[in-house]
Amino acid sequence: VQLQASGGGLVQPGGSLTLSCAASGLTFEYFAIGWFRQAPGKEREGISCITQDEGTYYADSVKGRFTISRDNAKNTVYLRMNSVKPEDTALYSCATCDTFLRGYSYWGQGTQVTVSS
Repeated sequence: VQLQASGGGLVQPGGSLTLSCAASGLTFEYFAIGWFRQAPGKEREGISCITQDEGTYYADSVKGRFTISRDNAKNTVYLRMNSVKPEDTALYSCATCDTFLRGYSYWGQGTQVTVSS
């Protein structure tokens, strides 16, 4: 099983960015997939999860600004990040998840997002 996150980069405060998580080696449509982030010196935080039937869940820190979606035909989950803030700077990774925003079993390598002017 592989989960590969991509799309990170440098973005200005107030800007937007879209991350992608491409999965292989699993029956994608059977799994809830989520996004997690870890800033330097902080614990990893679950920020969003999308279920098999496209139910979506968000941490309070990103609710109203980030949108998670999935394309089962492409085995890919997306995270659209709007109105980004410097505190969104972190290493973002994807994993199989539950509705309590906990990751389990399958984790991917991360992609760095830096919010700075």
